[in-house]
Amino acid sequence: MGRRFEETAPQRKVRDWSGVVRRLWGYLRASRSALIWVAVLVVVSNLAQLASPLVIKWIVDRALRQGNIGLLGGYAVTLLVLYMVFNLTLWGYSVLMVRISARAVRDLRADLFAKLQRLQVRFFDENPHGDLMSRLTNDVELVNGALSQGVVQLFGSILGVAGSLVAVFWLNWRLALVLVGLVPVVYLIAGVLGRAMRDTSRVRQRELGVLNGLVEETLSGQRVVKAFHAEERILAEFDEANETLRRAALRAGFIGSAMGPSFNLTRNLGFATMVGLGGYLVARGVATLGDVAAFLDYSGQFMRPLMQIAQIYAMVQSALAGAERVFETMDEPPEPPDAADAVPLPDPRGDVVFEHVEFGYVSDQPVLRDISFHAPAGATIGLVGPTGAGKTTIINLLTRFYDLQSGSIRLDGHDLRDIRREDLRRALAIVPQEAYLFGETVRENIRYGRLEATDDEIVEAARLANADHFIRNLPDGYDTPLRESGASLSQGQRQLLAIARAFLADPTILILDEATSSIDTQTERYIQDAMLRVMEGRTAFLIAHRLSTVRSADLILVLEQGQIVERGSHEELLAMEGVYWRLHENFVRAGQGAVV
Repeated sequence: MGRRFEETAPQRKVRDWSGVVRRLWGYLRASRSALIWVAVLVVVSNLAQLASPLVIKWIVDRALRQGNIGLLGGYAVTLLVLYMVFNLTLWGYSVLMVRISARAVRDLRADLFAKLQRLQVRFFDENPHGDLMSRLTNDVELVNGALSQGVVQLFGSILGVAGSLVAVFWLNWRLALVLVGLVPVVYLIAGVLGRAMRDTSRVRQRELGVLNGLVEETLSGQRVVKAFHAEERILAEFDEANETLRRAALRAGFIGSAMGPSFNLTRNLGFATMVGLGGYLVARGVATLGDVAAFLDYSGQFMRPLMQIAQIYAMVQSALAGAERVFETMDEPPEPPDAADAVPLPDPRGDVVFEHVEFGYVSDQPVLRDISFHAPAGATIGLVGPTGAGKTTIINLLTRFYDLQSGSIRLDGHDLRDIRREDLRRALAIVPQEAYLFGETVRENIRYGRLEATDDEIVEAARLANADHFIRNLPDGYDTPLRESGASLSQGQRQLLAIARAFLADPTILILDEATSSIDTQTERYIQDAMLRVMEGRTAFLIAHRLSTVRSADLILVLEQGQIVERGSHEELLAMEGVYWRLHENFVRAGQGAVV
Protein backbone atom coordinates (compact mmCIF):
# COMPACT_ATOMS: atom_id res chain seq x y z
CA MET A 1 0.00 0.00 0.00
CA GLY A 2 1.04 3.64 -0.02
CA ARG A 3 3.90 4.84 -2.18
CA ARG A 4 3.92 1.93 -4.57
CA PHE A 5 1.21 3.69 -6.58
CA GLU A 6 3.69 6.29 -7.70
CA GLU A 7 6.09 3.59 -8.77
CA THR A 8 3.57 1.66 -10.85
CA ALA A 9 1.82 4.61 -12.46
CA PRO A 10 2.48 4.87 -16.21
CA GLN A 11 5.24 7.25 -17.13
CA ARG A 12 4.51 7.55 -20.85
CA LYS A 13 3.89 11.11 -22.02
CA VAL A 14 1.26 12.46 -24.37
CA ARG A 15 2.89 13.66 -27.60
CA ASP A 16 3.20 17.43 -27.10
CA TRP A 17 1.30 20.37 -25.63
CA SER A 18 0.04 21.57 -29.02
CA GLY A 19 -1.33 18.08 -29.61
CA VAL A 20 -3.16 18.20 -26.28
CA VAL A 21 -4.63 21.61 -27.17
CA ARG A 22 -5.81 20.30 -30.56
CA ARG A 23 -7.49 17.36 -28.90
CA LEU A 24 -9.22 19.62 -26.38
CA TRP A 25 -10.38 21.87 -29.22
CA GLY A 26 -12.01 18.81 -30.75
CA TYR A 27 -14.38 18.72 -27.77
CA LEU A 28 -15.34 22.39 -28.28
CA ARG A 29 -16.02 21.97 -31.99
CA ALA A 30 -19.47 20.51 -31.34
CA SER A 31 -20.53 23.92 -29.96
CA ARG A 32 -19.38 25.97 -32.95
CA SER A 33 -22.58 28.04 -33.23
CA ALA A 34 -22.52 28.89 -29.53
CA LEU A 35 -18.83 29.79 -29.81
CA ILE A 36 -19.68 32.21 -32.62
CA TRP A 37 -22.18 33.92 -30.32
CA VAL A 38 -19.54 34.03 -27.60
CA ALA A 39 -17.14 35.69 -30.04
CA VAL A 40 -19.78 38.27 -31.04
CA LEU A 41 -20.58 39.11 -27.42
CA VAL A 42 -16.87 39.36 -26.54
CA VAL A 43 -16.31 41.79 -29.44
CA VAL A 44 -19.31 43.93 -28.43
CA SER A 45 -18.16 43.88 -24.80
CA ASN A 46 -14.66 45.01 -25.75
CA LEU A 47 -15.95 47.75 -28.06
CA ALA A 48 -18.13 49.11 -25.25
CA GLN A 49 -15.17 49.02 -22.89
CA LEU A 50 -12.85 50.69 -25.42
CA ALA A 51 -15.34 53.48 -26.07
CA SER A 52 -15.72 54.48 -22.41
CA PRO A 53 -12.30 56.22 -21.98
CA LEU A 54 -13.06 58.39 -25.01
CA VAL A 55 -16.28 59.54 -23.35
CA ILE A 56 -14.29 60.31 -20.19
CA LYS A 57 -11.86 62.39 -22.30
CA TRP A 58 -14.78 64.34 -23.81
CA ILE A 59 -16.27 64.91 -20.34
CA VAL A 60 -12.96 66.39 -19.09
CA ASP A 61 -11.93 68.32 -22.21
CA ARG A 62 -15.35 69.49 -23.39
CA ALA A 63 -18.13 69.36 -20.81
CA LEU A 64 -16.11 70.28 -17.71
CA ARG A 65 -13.86 72.81 -19.44
CA GLN A 66 -16.85 74.56 -21.01
CA GLY A 67 -19.03 74.15 -17.89
CA ASN A 68 -21.78 72.70 -20.13
CA ILE A 69 -24.14 70.78 -17.82
CA GLY A 70 -26.31 69.53 -20.70
CA LEU A 71 -23.29 68.12 -22.51
CA LEU A 72 -22.08 66.58 -19.25
CA GLY A 73 -25.45 64.86 -18.74
CA GLY A 74 -25.42 63.48 -22.28
CA TYR A 75 -21.92 62.11 -21.89
CA ALA A 76 -22.81 60.63 -18.48
CA VAL A 77 -25.81 58.80 -19.97
CA THR A 78 -23.63 57.55 -22.84
CA LEU A 79 -21.06 56.29 -20.34
CA LEU A 80 -23.79 54.53 -18.33
CA VAL A 81 -25.12 52.82 -21.47
CA LEU A 82 -21.61 51.66 -22.40
CA TYR A 83 -21.08 50.23 -18.92
CA MET A 84 -24.44 48.42 -19.08
CA VAL A 85 -23.64 46.97 -22.50
CA PHE A 86 -20.22 45.86 -21.27
CA ASN A 87 -21.58 44.09 -18.18
CA LEU A 88 -24.59 42.50 -19.90
CA THR A 89 -22.46 41.09 -22.71
CA LEU A 90 -19.87 39.96 -20.15
CA TRP A 91 -22.61 38.05 -18.29
CA GLY A 92 -23.98 36.67 -21.55
CA TYR A 93 -20.77 35.20 -22.89
CA SER A 94 -19.77 33.90 -19.45
CA VAL A 95 -23.02 31.92 -19.17
CA LEU A 96 -22.65 30.63 -22.72
CA MET A 97 -19.08 29.55 -22.10
CA VAL A 98 -20.06 27.67 -18.94
CA ARG A 99 -22.64 25.73 -20.99
CA ILE A 100 -20.12 25.03 -23.76
CA SER A 101 -17.51 23.89 -21.26
CA ALA A 102 -20.00 21.66 -19.41
CA ARG A 103 -20.86 19.93 -22.68
CA ALA A 104 -17.22 19.51 -23.70
CA VAL A 105 -16.21 18.14 -20.30
CA ARG A 106 -19.22 15.81 -20.27
CA ASP A 107 -18.06 14.38 -23.61
CA LEU A 108 -14.44 14.18 -22.44
CA ARG A 109 -15.43 12.37 -19.26
CA ALA A 110 -17.73 10.05 -21.23
CA ASP A 111 -14.96 9.24 -23.72
CA LEU A 112 -12.51 8.55 -20.90
CA PHE A 113 -14.98 6.29 -19.10
CA ALA A 114 -15.85 4.49 -22.34
CA LYS A 115 -12.14 3.98 -23.01
CA LEU A 116 -11.70 2.50 -19.54
CA GLN A 117 -14.38 -0.06 -20.42
CA ARG A 118 -12.40 -1.10 -23.52
CA LEU A 119 -9.01 -1.44 -21.85
CA GLN A 120 -7.40 -4.76 -21.11
CA VAL A 121 -7.61 -6.29 -17.65
CA ARG A 122 -3.82 -5.94 -17.49
CA PHE A 123 -4.22 -2.15 -17.38
CA PHE A 124 -6.40 -2.30 -14.25
CA ASP A 125 -4.08 -4.81 -12.64
CA GLU A 126 -1.13 -2.46 -13.16
CA ASN A 127 -2.74 0.90 -12.26
CA PRO A 128 -4.22 1.83 -8.87
CA HIS A 129 -7.95 2.46 -9.04
CA GLY A 130 -7.72 5.60 -6.92
CA ASP A 131 -5.38 7.20 -9.46
CA LEU A 132 -7.78 6.33 -12.29
CA MET A 133 -10.60 7.90 -10.26
CA SER A 134 -8.48 11.02 -9.86
CA ARG A 135 -8.01 11.24 -13.63
CA LEU A 136 -11.73 10.80 -14.23
CA THR A 137 -12.73 13.48 -11.71
CA ASN A 138 -10.01 15.90 -10.57
CA ASP A 139 -8.03 16.07 -13.80
CA VAL A 140 -11.17 16.48 -15.90
CA GLU A 141 -12.32 19.28 -13.57
CA LEU A 142 -9.02 21.10 -14.12
CA VAL A 143 -9.79 21.01 -17.84
CA ASN A 144 -13.32 22.22 -17.11
CA GLY A 145 -12.00 25.26 -15.25
CA ALA A 146 -9.67 26.20 -18.08
CA LEU A 147 -12.36 25.80 -20.75
CA SER A 148 -15.15 27.59 -18.87
CA GLN A 149 -12.99 30.58 -17.93
CA GLY A 150 -9.70 30.44 -19.76
CA VAL A 151 -10.81 30.26 -23.40
CA VAL A 152 -13.21 33.19 -23.35
CA GLN A 153 -10.95 35.28 -21.13
CA LEU A 154 -8.04 34.64 -23.45
CA PHE A 155 -10.02 35.74 -26.52
CA GLY A 156 -11.40 38.81 -24.74
CA SER A 157 -8.02 39.70 -23.30
CA ILE A 158 -6.30 39.54 -26.68
CA LEU A 159 -8.97 41.83 -28.17
CA GLY A 160 -8.71 44.16 -25.18
CA VAL A 161 -4.93 44.39 -25.41
CA ALA A 162 -5.00 44.99 -29.17
CA GLY A 163 -7.77 47.61 -29.01
CA SER A 164 -6.34 49.54 -26.07
CA LEU A 165 -2.86 49.46 -27.63
CA VAL A 166 -4.17 51.16 -30.77
CA ALA A 167 -6.05 53.68 -28.62
CA VAL A 168 -3.05 54.65 -26.43
CA PHE A 169 -0.80 55.23 -29.45
CA TRP A 170 -3.54 57.35 -30.97
CA LEU A 171 -3.80 59.38 -27.76
CA ASN A 172 -0.09 59.86 -26.98
CA TRP A 173 2.76 57.82 -28.36
CA ARG A 174 5.17 58.89 -25.58
CA LEU A 175 2.96 57.49 -22.83
CA ALA A 176 2.23 54.46 -25.02
CA LEU A 177 5.92 53.57 -25.14
CA VAL A 178 6.02 53.40 -21.33
CA LEU A 179 3.03 51.04 -21.42
CA VAL A 180 4.53 48.83 -24.12
CA GLY A 181 7.76 48.61 -22.12
CA LEU A 182 5.86 46.69 -19.45
CA VAL A 183 4.90 43.87 -21.86
CA PRO A 184 8.20 41.94 -21.82
CA VAL A 185 8.34 42.23 -18.02
CA VAL A 186 4.85 40.74 -17.68
CA TYR A 187 5.59 37.90 -20.07
CA LEU A 188 8.95 37.17 -18.51
CA ILE A 189 7.11 36.69 -15.21
CA ALA A 190 4.40 34.63 -16.93
CA GLY A 191 6.91 32.44 -18.74
CA VAL A 192 8.97 31.62 -15.68
CA LEU A 193 6.06 31.17 -13.29
CA GLY A 194 3.85 29.45 -15.90
CA ARG A 195 6.37 26.71 -16.61
CA ALA A 196 6.89 26.24 -12.88
CA MET A 197 3.10 26.10 -12.44
CA ARG A 198 2.73 23.37 -15.06
CA ASP A 199 5.46 21.24 -13.48
CA THR A 200 4.23 21.67 -9.92
CA SER A 201 0.62 21.04 -10.99
CA ARG A 202 1.63 17.80 -12.67
CA VAL A 203 3.33 16.66 -9.47
CA ARG A 204 0.34 17.76 -7.37
CA GLN A 205 -2.12 15.82 -9.55
CA ARG A 206 0.09 12.74 -9.44
CA GLU A 207 0.33 12.89 -5.66
CA LEU A 208 -3.43 13.38 -5.43
CA GLY A 209 -3.83 10.19 -7.45
CA VAL A 210 -1.50 8.41 -5.02
CA LEU A 211 -3.55 9.57 -2.04
CA ASN A 212 -6.84 8.63 -3.71
CA GLY A 213 -5.43 5.19 -4.47
CA LEU A 214 -4.44 4.67 -0.86
CA VAL A 215 -7.84 5.81 0.41
CA GLU A 216 -9.72 3.62 -2.08
CA GLU A 217 -7.63 0.59 -1.19
CA THR A 218 -7.94 1.19 2.55
CA LEU A 219 -11.71 1.66 2.48
CA SER A 220 -12.14 -1.49 0.40
CA GLY A 221 -9.96 -3.45 2.83
CA GLN A 222 -11.33 -2.14 6.13
CA ARG A 223 -12.09 -5.63 7.43
CA VAL A 224 -8.48 -6.69 6.91
CA VAL A 225 -7.19 -3.46 8.45
CA LYS A 226 -9.27 -3.93 11.58
CA ALA A 227 -8.76 -7.69 11.80
CA PHE A 228 -4.97 -7.25 11.91
CA HIS A 229 -4.98 -4.07 14.02
CA ALA A 230 -3.29 -2.21 11.16
CA GLU A 231 -4.96 1.14 11.82
CA GLU A 232 -1.74 2.77 13.02
CA ARG A 233 0.20 1.56 10.01
CA ILE A 234 -2.50 2.78 7.64
CA LEU A 235 -2.62 6.13 9.41
CA ALA A 236 1.15 6.43 9.06
CA GLU A 237 0.96 5.65 5.33
CA PHE A 238 -1.91 8.10 4.91
CA ASP A 239 -0.03 10.80 6.82
CA GLU A 240 3.01 10.27 4.60
CA ALA A 241 0.97 10.47 1.39
CA ASN A 242 -1.06 13.39 2.74
CA GLU A 243 2.09 15.28 3.72
CA THR A 244 3.64 14.64 0.30
CA LEU A 245 0.48 16.00 -1.33
CA ARG A 246 0.54 19.00 1.03
CA ARG A 247 4.10 19.82 0.00
CA ALA A 248 3.23 19.43 -3.69
CA ALA A 249 0.11 21.59 -3.27
CA LEU A 250 2.14 24.15 -1.31
CA ARG A 251 4.68 24.42 -4.12
CA ALA A 252 1.94 24.80 -6.72
CA GLY A 253 0.07 27.28 -4.53
CA PHE A 254 3.22 29.30 -3.87
CA ILE A 255 3.86 29.65 -7.59
CA GLY A 256 0.22 30.52 -8.26
CA SER A 257 0.03 33.08 -5.45
CA ALA A 258 3.24 34.77 -6.62
CA MET A 259 1.69 35.70 -9.97
CA GLY A 260 -0.87 38.23 -8.73
CA PRO A 261 1.51 40.32 -6.59
CA SER A 262 4.21 40.21 -9.28
CA PHE A 263 1.82 41.51 -11.93
CA ASN A 264 0.31 44.11 -9.59
CA LEU A 265 3.73 45.46 -8.68
CA THR A 266 4.62 45.75 -12.37
CA ARG A 267 1.32 47.49 -13.12
CA ASN A 268 1.63 49.91 -10.20
CA LEU A 269 5.16 50.87 -11.17
CA GLY A 270 3.99 51.51 -14.71
CA PHE A 271 0.96 53.47 -13.49
CA ALA A 272 3.12 55.70 -11.30
CA THR A 273 5.48 56.33 -14.20
CA MET A 274 2.60 57.24 -16.52
CA VAL A 275 1.01 59.59 -13.96
CA GLY A 276 4.31 61.43 -13.56
CA LEU A 277 4.99 61.59 -17.29
CA GLY A 278 1.37 62.51 -18.06
CA GLY A 279 1.45 65.37 -15.56
CA TYR A 280 4.69 66.60 -17.11
CA LEU A 281 3.15 66.53 -20.62
CA VAL A 282 0.04 68.38 -19.43
CA ALA A 283 2.25 71.00 -17.78
CA ARG A 284 4.20 71.39 -21.05
CA GLY A 285 0.97 71.68 -23.04
CA VAL A 286 1.76 68.58 -25.09
CA ALA A 287 -1.31 66.71 -23.79
CA THR A 288 -4.66 67.64 -22.31
CA LEU A 289 -5.97 66.54 -18.93
CA GLY A 290 -8.62 64.55 -20.79
CA ASP A 291 -5.87 62.78 -22.75
CA VAL A 292 -4.18 61.71 -19.52
CA ALA A 293 -7.47 60.64 -17.90
CA ALA A 294 -8.41 58.58 -20.95
CA PHE A 295 -4.88 57.22 -21.21
CA LEU A 296 -4.86 56.04 -17.59
CA ASP A 297 -8.20 54.31 -18.20
CA TYR A 298 -6.83 52.69 -21.36
CA SER A 299 -3.68 51.66 -19.52
CA GLY A 300 -5.88 49.79 -17.05
CA GLN A 301 -7.71 48.17 -19.97
CA PHE A 302 -4.34 47.24 -21.44
CA MET A 303 -2.71 45.92 -18.28
CA ARG A 304 -5.71 43.99 -16.92
CA PRO A 305 -6.11 41.71 -19.95
CA LEU A 306 -2.34 41.54 -20.34
CA MET A 307 -2.07 40.16 -16.82
CA GLN A 308 -5.17 38.01 -17.40
CA ILE A 309 -3.42 36.42 -20.36
CA ALA A 310 -0.47 35.64 -18.13
CA GLN A 311 -2.71 34.27 -15.38
CA ILE A 312 -4.75 32.29 -17.89
CA TYR A 313 -1.46 30.88 -19.10
CA ALA A 314 -0.83 29.56 -15.59
CA MET A 315 -4.37 28.15 -15.40
CA VAL A 316 -3.93 26.51 -18.77
CA GLN A 317 -0.66 24.96 -17.65
CA SER A 318 -2.47 23.29 -14.75
CA ALA A 319 -5.24 22.17 -17.09
CA LEU A 320 -2.75 20.82 -19.60
CA ALA A 321 -1.11 18.80 -16.84
CA GLY A 322 -4.55 17.32 -16.07
CA ALA A 323 -5.38 16.83 -19.75
CA GLU A 324 -2.04 15.09 -20.24
CA ARG A 325 -3.03 12.48 -17.65
CA VAL A 326 -6.50 12.12 -19.19
CA PHE A 327 -5.19 11.61 -22.73
CA GLU A 328 -2.42 9.39 -21.41
CA THR A 329 -5.16 7.00 -20.30
CA MET A 330 -7.16 7.46 -23.50
CA ASP A 331 -4.06 6.56 -25.52
CA GLU A 332 -3.63 3.22 -23.76
CA PRO A 333 -4.04 0.31 -26.19
CA PRO A 334 -7.53 -1.23 -25.89
CA GLU A 335 -8.30 -4.93 -25.96
CA PRO A 336 -7.10 -6.19 -29.35
CA PRO A 337 -10.03 -6.23 -31.79
CA ASP A 338 -11.37 -9.50 -33.09
CA ALA A 339 -9.78 -10.70 -36.32
CA ALA A 340 -11.71 -9.93 -39.49
CA ASP A 341 -12.28 -13.66 -39.96
CA ALA A 342 -13.10 -14.32 -36.29
CA VAL A 343 -15.18 -17.44 -35.78
CA PRO A 344 -18.70 -16.99 -34.38
CA LEU A 345 -19.64 -19.45 -31.66
CA PRO A 346 -23.45 -19.50 -31.60
CA ASP A 347 -23.82 -22.87 -29.86
CA PRO A 348 -20.64 -23.75 -27.91
CA ARG A 349 -20.26 -27.26 -26.48
CA GLY A 350 -17.54 -26.47 -23.93
CA ASP A 351 -14.70 -28.75 -25.07
CA VAL A 352 -11.48 -27.06 -23.84
CA VAL A 353 -7.90 -28.03 -24.71
CA PHE A 354 -4.71 -26.43 -23.36
CA GLU A 355 -1.59 -27.39 -25.35
CA HIS A 356 1.92 -26.45 -24.15
CA VAL A 357 0.72 -23.11 -22.80
CA GLU A 358 3.40 -20.70 -21.55
CA PHE A 359 2.64 -17.35 -19.95
CA GLY A 360 4.13 -14.67 -17.72
CA TYR A 361 2.71 -11.32 -16.63
CA VAL A 362 6.25 -10.03 -17.14
CA SER A 363 7.85 -11.42 -20.28
CA ASP A 364 10.98 -12.83 -18.65
CA GLN A 365 9.18 -14.20 -15.56
CA PRO A 366 7.04 -17.19 -16.58
CA VAL A 367 4.05 -17.98 -14.38
CA LEU A 368 2.81 -21.00 -16.36
CA ARG A 369 5.13 -23.56 -17.93
CA ASP A 370 4.07 -26.15 -20.49
CA ILE A 371 0.45 -26.45 -19.33
CA SER A 372 -1.43 -29.14 -21.27
CA PHE A 373 -4.77 -30.80 -20.48
CA HIS A 374 -8.11 -31.67 -22.06
CA ALA A 375 -11.47 -30.79 -20.51
CA PRO A 376 -14.20 -32.62 -22.46
CA ALA A 377 -17.58 -30.92 -22.76
CA GLY A 378 -19.50 -31.30 -19.51
CA ALA A 379 -16.46 -32.34 -17.45
CA THR A 380 -15.51 -30.86 -14.08
CA ILE A 381 -11.86 -29.87 -13.72
CA GLY A 382 -10.45 -29.20 -10.26
CA LEU A 383 -7.47 -26.86 -9.90
CA VAL A 384 -5.50 -27.48 -6.72
CA GLY A 385 -2.30 -25.92 -5.45
CA PRO A 386 -0.78 -23.32 -3.16
CA THR A 387 -1.16 -19.59 -3.65
CA GLY A 388 0.87 -18.44 -6.65
CA ALA A 389 0.86 -21.87 -8.30
CA GLY A 390 -0.95 -20.52 -11.40
CA LYS A 391 -4.59 -21.51 -10.82
CA THR A 392 -6.02 -18.03 -11.37
CA THR A 393 -3.68 -17.44 -14.31
CA ILE A 394 -5.16 -20.45 -16.12
CA ILE A 395 -8.58 -18.85 -15.70
CA ASN A 396 -7.27 -15.46 -16.88
CA LEU A 397 -6.10 -17.12 -20.10
CA LEU A 398 -9.31 -19.10 -20.58
CA THR A 399 -11.39 -15.93 -20.30
CA ARG A 400 -8.91 -14.01 -22.51
CA PHE A 401 -8.36 -11.40 -19.84
CA TYR A 402 -4.77 -12.04 -20.90
CA ASP A 403 -3.47 -13.66 -24.09
CA LEU A 404 -0.98 -16.49 -23.86
CA GLN A 405 2.58 -16.10 -25.11
CA SER A 406 3.08 -19.55 -26.61
CA GLY A 407 1.12 -22.74 -27.07
CA SER A 408 -2.60 -22.78 -27.76
CA ILE A 409 -5.98 -22.91 -26.04
CA ARG A 410 -8.86 -24.32 -28.08
CA LEU A 411 -12.58 -24.22 -27.46
CA ASP A 412 -14.59 -26.70 -29.54
CA GLY A 413 -11.59 -27.04 -31.83
CA HIS A 414 -11.12 -23.28 -32.39
CA ASP A 415 -8.17 -21.31 -31.07
CA LEU A 416 -9.47 -18.81 -28.50
CA ARG A 417 -7.82 -15.97 -30.41
CA ASP A 418 -9.86 -16.90 -33.49
CA ILE A 419 -13.20 -16.75 -31.65
CA ARG A 420 -15.17 -13.54 -31.36
CA ARG A 421 -14.48 -12.22 -27.88
CA GLU A 422 -18.16 -11.42 -27.34
CA ASP A 423 -19.15 -15.03 -28.09
CA LEU A 424 -16.38 -16.37 -25.85
CA ARG A 425 -17.41 -14.21 -22.89
CA ARG A 426 -21.06 -15.13 -23.43
CA ALA A 427 -20.11 -18.79 -23.21
CA LEU A 428 -18.43 -18.23 -19.83
CA ALA A 429 -19.62 -17.32 -16.36
CA ILE A 430 -17.45 -16.72 -13.32
CA VAL A 431 -18.36 -17.16 -9.67
CA PRO A 432 -15.45 -15.40 -7.95
CA GLN A 433 -14.20 -16.14 -4.47
CA GLU A 434 -15.11 -12.61 -3.40
CA ALA A 435 -18.37 -11.87 -5.22
CA TYR A 436 -18.47 -8.23 -6.30
CA LEU A 437 -21.85 -6.59 -5.83
CA PHE A 438 -22.81 -3.14 -7.08
CA GLY A 439 -24.59 -0.45 -5.09
CA GLU A 440 -27.93 -1.37 -6.66
CA THR A 441 -30.85 -3.60 -5.69
CA VAL A 442 -30.49 -7.35 -5.23
CA ARG A 443 -32.59 -7.81 -8.38
CA GLU A 444 -30.30 -5.63 -10.52
CA ASN A 445 -27.19 -7.32 -9.14
CA ILE A 446 -28.47 -10.72 -10.24
CA ARG A 447 -29.55 -9.24 -13.59
CA TYR A 448 -25.88 -8.61 -14.45
CA GLY A 449 -25.81 -12.29 -15.44
CA ARG A 450 -28.11 -11.52 -18.37
CA LEU A 451 -29.22 -7.91 -18.74
CA GLU A 452 -32.35 -8.71 -20.75
CA ALA A 453 -33.64 -11.23 -18.18
CA THR A 454 -37.20 -10.87 -16.87
CA ASP A 455 -38.03 -10.54 -13.18
CA ASP A 456 -39.43 -14.09 -13.18
CA GLU A 457 -36.17 -15.44 -14.61
CA ILE A 458 -34.22 -13.60 -11.91
CA VAL A 459 -36.36 -15.13 -9.16
CA GLU A 460 -35.97 -18.60 -10.70
CA ALA A 461 -32.17 -18.17 -10.87
CA ALA A 462 -32.12 -17.15 -7.21
CA ARG A 463 -34.26 -20.16 -6.29
CA LEU A 464 -31.91 -22.54 -8.09
CA ALA A 465 -28.97 -20.89 -6.30
CA ASN A 466 -30.60 -21.38 -2.87
CA ALA A 467 -30.68 -17.59 -2.50
CA ASP A 468 -34.42 -16.96 -2.75
CA HIS A 469 -35.10 -17.75 0.91
CA PHE A 470 -32.70 -15.18 2.35
CA ILE A 471 -33.52 -12.56 -0.30
CA ARG A 472 -37.21 -12.63 0.67
CA ASN A 473 -36.22 -12.04 4.29
CA LEU A 474 -34.42 -8.80 3.39
CA PRO A 475 -36.27 -5.54 4.20
CA ASP A 476 -37.46 -4.99 0.61
CA GLY A 477 -36.84 -8.45 -0.79
CA TYR A 478 -35.45 -8.36 -4.31
CA ASP A 479 -35.71 -4.56 -4.30
CA THR A 480 -33.45 -4.17 -1.28
CA PRO A 481 -30.61 -1.76 -2.17
CA LEU A 482 -27.15 -3.06 -1.37
CA ARG A 483 -24.35 -0.96 0.03
CA GLU A 484 -21.00 -0.88 -1.77
CA SER A 485 -19.73 -4.42 -2.49
CA GLY A 486 -22.73 -5.86 -0.64
CA ALA A 487 -21.21 -5.08 2.75
CA SER A 488 -24.58 -5.59 4.44
CA LEU A 489 -24.61 -9.27 3.40
CA SER A 490 -22.55 -12.15 4.71
CA GLN A 491 -19.83 -13.69 2.56
CA GLY A 492 -22.00 -16.76 2.01
CA GLN A 493 -24.97 -14.66 0.90
CA ARG A 494 -22.79 -12.76 -1.55
CA GLN A 495 -21.53 -16.08 -2.93
CA LEU A 496 -25.10 -17.32 -3.40
CA LEU A 497 -25.98 -14.15 -5.35
CA ALA A 498 -22.93 -14.73 -7.55
CA ILE A 499 -24.14 -18.29 -8.22
CA ALA A 500 -27.60 -16.90 -9.05
CA ARG A 501 -25.93 -14.64 -11.61
CA ALA A 502 -24.26 -17.69 -13.13
CA PHE A 503 -27.60 -19.54 -13.34
CA LEU A 504 -29.12 -16.53 -15.08
CA ALA A 505 -26.22 -16.33 -17.56
CA ASP A 506 -26.75 -20.01 -18.47
CA PRO A 507 -23.12 -20.45 -19.63
CA THR A 508 -21.52 -23.39 -21.38
CA ILE A 509 -18.37 -23.09 -19.27
CA LEU A 510 -18.53 -22.27 -15.59
CA ILE A 511 -15.60 -21.04 -13.50
CA LEU A 512 -15.96 -21.25 -9.72
CA ASP A 513 -13.44 -19.90 -7.27
CA GLU A 514 -14.60 -21.61 -4.12
CA ALA A 515 -15.11 -19.46 -1.04
CA THR A 516 -16.35 -21.68 1.75
CA SER A 517 -13.98 -20.66 4.53
CA SER A 518 -15.43 -18.67 7.43
CA ILE A 519 -18.99 -19.63 6.41
CA ASP A 520 -21.48 -21.23 8.76
CA THR A 521 -22.30 -24.88 8.16
CA GLN A 522 -25.87 -24.27 6.96
CA THR A 523 -24.79 -21.64 4.40
CA GLU A 524 -21.93 -23.89 3.30
CA ARG A 525 -24.42 -26.66 2.54
CA TYR A 526 -26.55 -24.21 0.56
CA ILE A 527 -23.48 -23.13 -1.43
CA GLN A 528 -22.26 -26.69 -2.06
CA ASP A 529 -25.72 -27.72 -3.23
CA ALA A 530 -26.04 -24.64 -5.48
CA MET A 531 -22.56 -25.21 -6.93
CA LEU A 532 -23.33 -28.82 -7.81
CA ARG A 533 -26.60 -27.76 -9.39
CA VAL A 534 -25.10 -24.93 -11.45
CA MET A 535 -22.25 -27.19 -12.67
CA GLU A 536 -24.64 -29.86 -13.90
CA GLY A 537 -24.36 -30.36 -17.67
CA ARG A 538 -21.65 -27.70 -18.00
CA THR A 539 -17.89 -27.73 -18.37
CA ALA A 540 -16.73 -26.50 -14.98
CA PHE A 541 -13.38 -25.27 -13.71
CA LEU A 542 -13.22 -25.29 -9.94
CA ILE A 543 -10.44 -23.48 -8.07
CA ALA A 544 -10.63 -25.53 -4.90
CA HIS A 545 -9.76 -24.46 -1.39
CA ARG A 546 -11.18 -27.62 0.16
CA LEU A 547 -10.25 -31.08 -1.06
CA SER A 548 -13.80 -32.20 -0.35
CA THR A 549 -14.99 -29.87 -3.12
CA VAL A 550 -12.95 -31.54 -5.88
CA ARG A 551 -13.42 -35.10 -4.66
CA SER A 552 -15.99 -35.79 -7.39
CA ALA A 553 -14.19 -33.86 -10.18
CA ASP A 554 -13.54 -35.76 -13.40
CA LEU A 555 -9.97 -34.46 -13.51
CA ILE A 556 -7.90 -32.79 -10.80
CA LEU A 557 -4.83 -30.78 -11.81
CA VAL A 558 -2.26 -30.24 -9.06
CA LEU A 559 -0.09 -27.18 -9.72
CA GLU A 560 3.19 -26.08 -8.20
CA GLN A 561 5.29 -23.14 -9.41
CA GLY A 562 3.34 -22.83 -12.66
CA GLN A 563 3.53 -26.49 -13.65
CA ILE A 564 1.11 -29.40 -13.51
CA VAL A 565 2.91 -31.82 -11.22
CA GLU A 566 0.07 -34.34 -10.87
CA ARG A 567 -3.23 -35.08 -12.58
CA GLY A 568 -6.02 -37.60 -12.17
CA SER A 569 -9.16 -38.31 -10.16
CA HIS A 570 -9.27 -38.01 -6.38
CA GLU A 571 -8.69 -41.75 -5.94
CA GLU A 572 -5.91 -41.88 -8.54
CA LEU A 573 -4.06 -38.97 -6.95
CA LEU A 574 -4.29 -40.49 -3.48
CA ALA A 575 -2.92 -43.74 -4.87
CA MET A 576 0.14 -41.89 -6.22
CA GLU A 577 1.07 -40.80 -2.67
CA GLY A 578 2.55 -37.59 -4.07
CA VAL A 579 1.80 -33.88 -3.57
CA TYR A 580 -1.99 -34.29 -3.51
CA TRP A 581 -1.73 -37.19 -1.05
CA ARG A 582 0.49 -35.12 1.27
CA LEU A 583 -1.94 -32.21 1.16
CA HIS A 584 -4.79 -34.58 1.91
CA GLU A 585 -2.96 -36.22 4.82
CA ASN A 586 -1.84 -32.93 6.33
CA PHE A 587 -5.30 -31.48 6.42
CA VAL A 588 -7.00 -34.68 7.47
CA ARG A 589 -4.67 -34.75 10.47
CA ALA A 590 -5.49 -31.10 11.12
CA GLY A 591 -9.19 -31.88 10.89
CA GLN A 592 -9.64 -29.49 7.93
CA GLY A 593 -10.50 -29.85 4.28
CA ALA A 594 -8.83 -26.81 2.82
CA VAL A 595 -5.85 -26.91 0.50
CA VAL A 596 -4.65 -23.36 1.16
